[in-house]
Amino acid sequence: MKKIIFLLALTIGFTLNSMAQQDKTKRASPPDSITVTTDNGVTITIDYSRPYLKGRDLATLTPIGKVWRTGANEATTFEIDKDVKVNGQKLPAGKYSLYTIPGESQSTIIFNKTWNQWGTKYDEAADALRVKTTTSLGNPMVEQFTIRVDKKGKVNLLWGDAVLSFNVE
Repeated sequence: MKKIIFLLALTIGFTLNSMAQQDKTKRASPPDSITVTTDNGVTITIDYSRPYLKGRDLATLTPIGKVWRTGANEATTFEIDKDVKVNGQKLPAGKYSLYTIPGESQSTIIFNKTWNQWGTKYDEAADALRVKTTTSLGNPMVEQFTIRVDKKGKVNLLWGDAVLSFNVE
């Protein structure tokens, strides 16, 4: 009988622990999403997690020349309901993971076909599109990574004093 009670208590403990871990809002980098329908009728949905700087150096968290998952936790997803052009290059309607290669003056935004995965599992062979964008430094400080999209289709990635932008048309 003691064995059964022990196993039951153990099972309940594991169940409660796994349920607590499923509450993503309690993560150090909580989830967020943004959905905007542009003036051109394209619906853009981005799901991502928002890490904080917490006194850390942005260059350490997003090393120059190395692929960064553009957020935290699961891969950031970028979904469009119509074929578009991103910075003038074609991207078919669909759902993609979003990665970034930070640069001192120019960065690369990557749209990858494999979206349902942990953010650090990047595979270059699955890239759908890469676009270049200007790295803008010296902006007002943003403590928590933030993505904004306006009605004209401009997407801004903001963190620290850096802003990376790309246009969806």
